Amino acid sequence: MNKPVMQSKRKQKIQLNILLSMLLSLILAATMNNVLIYFMFQVGTGMEWLEKVFPYFITPFFIIVFILTFLILTRRIVKDLMTLERGLQTITGGDLSYRVPVKRQDELGRVAFNINQMTERLEQQIAKEREAELSKMELITGISHDLRTPLTSIIGYIELLRSNSFQDQEEYDRFVQNTYSKATHLKKLLDDLFEYTRLSSIDTRLEAHRIDLCQLLNQLLFEFEPIAYDNELHIIKEIGSLPVYSVVDSDKIARAIDNLLMNALKYSFKPGAIRINMLTDHKQVTIGVENRGTPLTREQQDKLFERFYKVDHSRSSEGIQTGAGLGLSIARNIAELHGGSLTLNHVNDLFTFQLRLPAEAGKYKA
Repeated sequence: MNKPVMQSKRKQKIQLNILLSMLLSLILAATMNNVLIYFMFQVGTGMEWLEKVFPYFITPFFIIVFILTFLILTRRIVKDLMTLERGLQTITGGDLSYRVPVKRQDELGRVAFNINQMTERLEQQIAKEREAELSKMELITGISHDLRTPLTSIIGYIELLRSNSFQDQEEYDRFVQNTYSKATHLKKLLDDLFEYTRLSSIDTRLEAHRIDLCQLLNQLLFEFEPIAYDNELHIIKEIGSLPVYSVVDSDKIARAIDNLLMNALKYSFKPGAIRINMLTDHKQVTIGVENRGTPLTREQQDKLFERFYKVDHSRSSEGIQTGAGLGLSIARNIAELHGGSLTLNHVNDLFTFQLRLPAEAGKYKA
């Protein structure tokens, strides 16, 4: 009950000020008029010319005094209105950094405050649009750069095969194998890009079910071990044997874990080892992927989860094709969609990625 009454009083503040100014101007003009009439009767008696002129003078005098007094009493309101008008002109001229001075606590002050809020939001929106445009350009540039290399190689090998520019069957088989390898790499890049755009969409939906993360991790490691062995890497499993349940999208979680394993494969010292562990409590499950590799600078570590960011190629394993720089970004997006997180703990040459997920029916987008 009290709040509407207070708002009503606040809304009437300027109207009350103007009304009081009018009353004061009227009182002052009437008083001055009466003083002048009194002076006329006391001093001007017997002066015929003054008696004839006075009736024509008294009314304009009253109006002039009233107007001057009213203008003086309302000059601050007029000044603030002019300041508001100039501020609006400045903002509409394109200067969104300008803020209208807020010196009043009445309606004009609230109008100035609302204009400043609107300008700030508009400035933030324009900044976001510029950032989105820049991000779009980076996306196009990144796609073009990453797709050009394997595509150029494919065209080159096909041209060699088409023109019969091979010496024997062995070289022919090698050209075909290289073409297939580059085509597979190109498909992997396109799959990463498609997955990233799907995860970045606001309409992303998860096919979430209650699954055993321990079983999923064992299956992924069973498929990954031969690849690791070919690259002189030993897998150390510390995941236990008891079921660990969580409500997740199994395909996407498998994609996130696979991206972490492939990242460790690319950037581990060879020969070496990749350690995978899983810790649980009543709130969350933490899957850790640990490997040793060339240390990163602080700047490189900060950018590691950015899309299309790839650490210097000198860190890449020989014979392993580099990706589009989307793997870790995709893995983090998947974790966040499930209400979890993906972090990196980096000490000297030891890298530990930790994927945290809700232990049971936690938050996820459905």
